[in-house]
Amino acid sequence: MRDRHMMADTKNRTADSSSEARRVLIKLQGLYLFMGLAGGIFNPYINPILVAQGFSSKDTGFIMAFGTLISIILQPVWGILVDKFRKTRLVLVISLMVPALLAYFYNIQVYIILILIYTLCTIFQVTQIPVADSYAVTAARAANTSYGMIRLFGSLGTGLGGFAAGMYLSQFSIHMLWLPFLFFNMLSAILAGTLPKQTSISSSSVTFSVGLARLLRNRTFLLFLTGCFLVNQTLTAFNSFFVISFQMAGGSVALTGTALLLASITNVPSMLAAAYVLRKWGHERTMLLAAGAYMLRWGIQWLWPTPEVMLGVQVLHGLSFGFFYIAAVEYVASVTGREMQATGQSLFNMVFAGLGGIVGNLLNGYLLDTGGPSVMYLSCTISAALGAVILYIVSRQAREQRRAYSLE
Repeated sequence: MRDRHMMADTKNRTADSSSEARRVLIKLQGLYLFMGLAGGIFNPYINPILVAQGFSSKDTGFIMAFGTLISIILQPVWGILVDKFRKTRLVLVISLMVPALLAYFYNIQVYIILILIYTLCTIFQVTQIPVADSYAVTAARAANTSYGMIRLFGSLGTGLGGFAAGMYLSQFSIHMLWLPFLFFNMLSAILAGTLPKQTSISSSSVTFSVGLARLLRNRTFLLFLTGCFLVNQTLTAFNSFFVISFQMAGGSVALTGTALLLASITNVPSMLAAAYVLRKWGHERTMLLAAGAYMLRWGIQWLWPTPEVMLGVQVLHGLSFGFFYIAAVEYVASVTGREMQATGQSLFNMVFAGLGGIVGNLLNGYLLDTGGPSVMYLSCTISAALGAVILYIVSRQAREQRRAYSLE
């Protein structure tokens, strides 16, 4: 009788745990959807907002690069604060609310103030993805699903946001985009406030500084980060400068929204298929496939920088960014393990989005101003090719290590 009661209690605890995992999964899918809507509506248009106020692409590139640099310097502070005070959920909520409340001030036509506003926004935004991804990876494992099943909602939101922004701008001024950005970020913050307090990021047995030192001694991981940097700095040609380059090539405002929708929507099937592709090909070869898609994507736009081609080539966004990001995040999780997962994701984000964003914004802003879209896309093609070479070395080292382990 006692054994039966114990078995019933175990089943009830398992059922409760499974039900809680599903609830957290649904909340995270909603969070990524709202974050995607906010970012899709506003982020691609930050550059055009500043250009509309009389600044050049080179000027706006410097604003973005400077803000990203400061955010990289301060990002370890976020990790230390989370480690020390165990306030994962609070950090995520604040990181969503501060940029939302500051977005209106992008309309101020004072260069120094714009640098300050972008820097403050980026300092808080830079921690959103590492914290949300740490929740997502943990929740996906608990719910027996893949990280991609959560992350695809972010891509869906980004695509719908980009399309909605195009429609919105056909009726309202570009200087009014801060309103929908504020609305969806506040929804995200409310949803983030309902997430569990404890995740792997706050239950880690290794502090941020110790984990960082360990990872920086891993040569293969450093090669991986270098390859990610070379590939992802090219993405600023899309994230920061696509709207401007597309309109320089003759594309309309309405068609810009369609291109942004097409690009982000292709992430959805990519992220649905990512789990299967990763099982079949592994993390390293999937990243190589995605790097090849980046090369093809930029190469086509270098050879034919016309609105029709630039619109159609966005179907490669899912195969390039979608596959690469999912494979890279899961690669970091597999290499760092549970105890250093948050540190690994933070370091990856510092290089992937941070350092890549700085160099990409400065370089691609300068090239777009001086040589136009064609020169910018040629540079991106070369950088993605160099990144692919380094990731091939990482893949080969991984195969050799697996072969060595199988022989022991």
